[in-house]
Amino acid sequence: MADTFKFRIDHHGSLIRPPELLSLSPADDRRAVEDGRAVEDGRAVEDRRAVEDAAIAEAVRKQRKLSLTVVTDGEFRRRDIRSAVFDAVHGFRHADGERWVADGELKPHRSLVADDVAAVAAQTLIPAKATLPSPAYLAATTFEPGGAWRSARELGEALAQLINEEIRAVVARGVRLIQLDNHGYAPSLFAGPAGPLSLADAIAVDALAVTLADKPSDVRIGLCPLTRVLGDLDVAAAEQLFTGVPVDRWVLPYDTGAPAEEQLLRAVPGDRDVCLGIVSPLVAELEDVDTVMNRLDVAGAIRDLEDVAISPSAGFSETAGHSAIGVEDQWRKLTHVETFARMCWGNEL
Repeated sequence: MADTFKFRIDHHGSLIRPPELLSLSPADDRRAVEDGRAVEDGRAVEDRRAVEDAAIAEAVRKQRKLSLTVVTDGEFRRRDIRSAVFDAVHGFRHADGERWVADGELKPHRSLVADDVAAVAAQTLIPAKATLPSPAYLAATTFEPGGAWRSARELGEALAQLINEEIRAVVARGVRLIQLDNHGYAPSLFAGPAGPLSLADAIAVDALAVTLADKPSDVRIGLCPLTRVLGDLDVAAAEQLFTGVPVDRWVLPYDTGAPAEEQLLRAVPGDRDVCLGIVSPLVAELEDVDTVMNRLDVAGAIRDLEDVAISPSAGFSETAGHSAIGVEDQWRKLTHVETFARMCWGNEL
């Protein structure tokens, strides 16, 4: 059987940024700051990091008070999940809006997340969690036909090597829970339009990133393929995904009661953990206790709850400055998850 290693009260990583972070210069200017050039408000990189450090320390303190079993930096240094790579790797060009293009050789000039998550780990005895974009997601969203890369698959394989090296760096710093995000799997799972990568290519790319021959036995690598179901699930595609990417944990939505959520759970191989998103970060109202517990009873009939973790179904602010609920609602939701965990497993968390 799988082993959760006690990472039972999980969350996706992103938290609502406090106003002092949102008042900083745009995250797109971070490279200029780190290269020593002044940005429009005149802050130096040291000043920016000091503000971020203080906000992260406060977020860690609040997570510790909630007795979560993992702690993150809230992704406070990022504009969105991809920024962990865009800010640290040369070879990407900001095109417009949210669109970035891979336009050259990929050359990391600093740690993607390893240094930052190690700093969080130093602040608490609760395990720190690292979050990264999956290489297949990055390739699908930055590949430009006729550009520097011959195919999205070729770009994805280069990114997979980069992400694999970062996972190794994170593990070397003592971090034991890592989550990759690739919400681009949703169309393949629900018969949506095809993207630059086929399902088979995306699986192959992400599998390269998470394969560590010498991975310590207590390290858990998870992947989140979607944060909400979109209709009728293609069960065969789900099984192809869940058996094709050798992660330890699948992070899945489980907060609406839709039949596809149960189908996703059933498709996960028995030797993998699953983290179920039981509360929504999109509505402030707390979920009904009986409804959630009934859904967890269904989950317990499908697989051993010893191999299940619970969390919100998505991050609270996957893009800086954008959230559906308020800060206090966010903490109430995380408290709600912790309450359900204790109802399931008692105090043996």
